[in-house]
Amino acid sequence: MNRTILSLVLIFSAFSVFAQNLPAPTGLLTELLREPEKAVITDSNPEFGWIFPQEGVTQTAYQILVASSPGLLTEKGADLWNSGKINTAASINVSYKGKNLSPHSKYWWKVKVWGKDGKASVYSEPQQFITGTFDWRSDEWTGVSNWVELAPGNWVTEDRQMASFTQKEPVLFKKVSEGNWFADFGQAAFATADFSITSDVEGQKIRIYLGERKNEDLSVHKNPGRSNIGFFQTEIELKKGTHTYQVKIPPHSARYPHSQKMAPFYPEVVPFRYTEIESDGKIKVNSITQEALYYLFDDSQSAFNSPNENLNKVWDLCKYTLKATPFLGVYSDGNRERMPYEADAYIQQLGHYAVDREFSAARYSLAFLVSHASWPSEWQMHTVMMAREHYMHTGDTEFLAMIYNDLKKKTLIDLQREDGLISTKTGKLTPEVLKGIHFTGERFRDIVDWPPVENDNYEFADYNTVVNSFYFYSLKCMSEIAAALGKNEDSNFYKTHTEKVKQSILRNMFDTQKGYFVDGNGAGHASLHANMFPLAFNLVPEKDIPSVAQYIKSKGMACSVYGAQYLLEALYNAGEAEYALKLMTSEDKRSWMNMIKVGSTMTTEAWDEAYKPNLTWNHAWATAPANIIPRRLMGIQPVDPGFKTFAVNPQPTGLQDIQLTIPTIRGAITCKLKSNPEEWEMELSVPGNSEALVLLPSELANVKVNGKKAEVNSTVEYLGMSRNLFKLASGTYLISAKK
Repeated sequence: MNRTILSLVLIFSAFSVFAQNLPAPTGLLTELLREPEKAVITDSNPEFGWIFPQEGVTQTAYQILVASSPGLLTEKGADLWNSGKINTAASINVSYKGKNLSPHSKYWWKVKVWGKDGKASVYSEPQQFITGTFDWRSDEWTGVSNWVELAPGNWVTEDRQMASFTQKEPVLFKKVSEGNWFADFGQAAFATADFSITSDVEGQKIRIYLGERKNEDLSVHKNPGRSNIGFFQTEIELKKGTHTYQVKIPPHSARYPHSQKMAPFYPEVVPFRYTEIESDGKIKVNSITQEALYYLFDDSQSAFNSPNENLNKVWDLCKYTLKATPFLGVYSDGNRERMPYEADAYIQQLGHYAVDREFSAARYSLAFLVSHASWPSEWQMHTVMMAREHYMHTGDTEFLAMIYNDLKKKTLIDLQREDGLISTKTGKLTPEVLKGIHFTGERFRDIVDWPPVENDNYEFADYNTVVNSFYFYSLKCMSEIAAALGKNEDSNFYKTHTEKVKQSILRNMFDTQKGYFVDGNGAGHASLHANMFPLAFNLVPEKDIPSVAQYIKSKGMACSVYGAQYLLEALYNAGEAEYALKLMTSEDKRSWMNMIKVGSTMTTEAWDEAYKPNLTWNHAWATAPANIIPRRLMGIQPVDPGFKTFAVNPQPTGLQDIQLTIPTIRGAITCKLKSNPEEWEMELSVPGNSEALVLLPSELANVKVNGKKAEVNSTVEYLGMSRNLFKLASGTYLISAKK
């Protein structure tokens, strides 16, 4: 065989081998960490996960190799575990089953997979993971995450990712006058500042101001008043010549019961966008940088665009907030308290899942809150809701099992009377009950909304409609959680109680004559809150949804930024997508656009200082649109745990062209939708090893998928609307639906 023919044979052979292989799995996770080499894990039998290649459609088998060094990571050399070919579709939460792992050790693993047609992939890139202690007996509480120093100066955390500093250059850097300099970094961040200055005089002092807000001229706003909008000032003594300096910020004052402190190896940070330097003498400021502290975040994981520029700006505002605020490695309430709260964390969790493929911050926040209760009664039930969302987004049951007994108490079932309703005011809120939910404060009470001026004049009855609506939903979540853990008797118990509570709420708190809910048993007032929460939790009978929705719309945005999450959920449940869109894009004082208008680059703690004079400009509980846009406007939600099956049920009213990419544990979902009353055209990318349930308006009956006529799997009727359901396996699709 001559050399030319031999070369062609080799090329053809190589191409044939390549063509027979699937692409390698990507997105490896160890214990739900995508960068486990920057953490230590405390599970001696960790769980692995990966993104199955879309080309293989459905996984039929995997093979995992685990070794004590990269050089041993071969099928013959793997000294810890060679699973062999395991025939299963499992691609997330796959338990390690090799030789015993040692604590305080480094390991490497990789995986190959087989697809629907039997083709195998090549192996993934290796991933390193590091074990820490496996002895939890000394832990203060379940799920605690300690800082660990792997080597001098090399700190990591247990079972979660960590924040790191990013150096950001100003978008505007200007000498305003002799001795006065100003920098704008475009966005606020929790940060400190570095700068290079030349001084001709030894010992000359300069004044430095860092702030989230500026004056009309190029200067930092220096009169914060009652607000907690970021502001810090200090004085620095210069050396003669050119030198680099860093602003030294005193440690944050932990004045609240569960305030989170910075790790001791980080410099302290404050939220600021602007920097101003003043000098009474002659200096030259050569450069200023913002040293921004961000939790692990990948901007490329999510994207959104629509014809509505306000909606795009609101999405960007919320997404950036979700990037900038978890710098402590836990969901906290902004810069004033730096304290986790259950309701705050739930909304931040939903938003974080929507913008980044990151699960450890939510898991740790839930673990913390289970053991460190805050004071509002409804917010205890948010921990149950968080646990349910953790399960639906990750498929992880191991963590659910760890906190299951605590979650049962968090429903506040011990406050229940005979007909199922609960109250904090009837003598059942005993020290034993408070101990059971890990509350150590002085006053435990109902909240409804915060600040109190945002509760639409709510009438606090002993048996409160909002509290019992949360109770109803937490019982429903507990039924699902118990079923996921194989606790079928518990699941049936919670399911029965869910229905019992529902009927009691409708019997005691729904005004059948007026067609909406009052604030509580015996109350004469009907607030927005008493109606939006039942509707958000699907507690309202279908026949009564129109009247409840109409009453809700008559109230406008009569709730806080926290309440807005549930107002928007309620509106989409009622098919009021157009009104929900109007609220998300409004430019009124109670709007996300107002946050941008006043100058904030993160969502604010309240709509405006007019409603809460001591607000912060960095509060992620106001990021509802980040999760509402993908979950409700585009209708993309997990149907089965870990996005094994997910729904795509858009309500695009008022938006003719939408483009969305969101991450999931199984990979990115991309959906592009062009729509009008006569035709929908959708481009949809379904991740590998998952299935989409696409719902399209039934009146658009001529449906083609990739150019071929599609058969309807089923039809869903709701509120006078009709949608046809189509099941689509992993792949990329062009879907057209016409009248």
